[in-house]
Amino acid sequence: MPSVFSKIQVFVTGGTFDKEYNYLTGELYFKDTHVKEMLERGRCEVPVDIKTLMMVDSLEIGDDELSIIIFNCRKTEATRILITHGTDRMVETARALAEANIEGKTIVLTGAMIPYAFGMSSDGFFNLGSALAFVQVLPPGVYIAMNGRYFYWNNVRKNRQTGSFEELAAAQG
Repeated sequence: MPSVFSKIQVFVTGGTFDKEYNYLTGELYFKDTHVKEMLERGRCEVPVDIKTLMMVDSLEIGDDELSIIIFNCRKTEATRILITHGTDRMVETARALAEANIEGKTIVLTGAMIPYAFGMSSDGFFNLGSALAFVQVLPPGVYIAMNGRYFYWNNVRKNRQTGSFEELAAAQG
């Protein structure tokens, strides 16, 4: 098993996590990722390599974007991968990664319901920290980390009424 201090590969794909707010138009847009700043503010001492793959809303992620994500997960030498991602299609991307059979790697996707740029009201800071901890200790596989919990890729959904992620078994009960 790799050391918990092995370098973690962070792939940025965009999503609400990295959106900015235009005060004049009221629209959300992408400028640059906040991940480096967030890790610095959180006093992260875990070695990470941050690479921006794309800056898109997850509703815009299609086959081409999935191919880029899968290719980079396969290509990296890191065995621990954290992906920042929009919440709307996070489960679909997790499924695509699992079905790609990327062996020997722990892949954790996380995101935010409220942009980090909104300050203290954002869940992004907490979700990033939780995902960073989970990616260090979970066995190889694909997971989603949101709201302080981790979920197996094939047993999770986004509850659009509550704005939270939940286990499928719990959702049906």
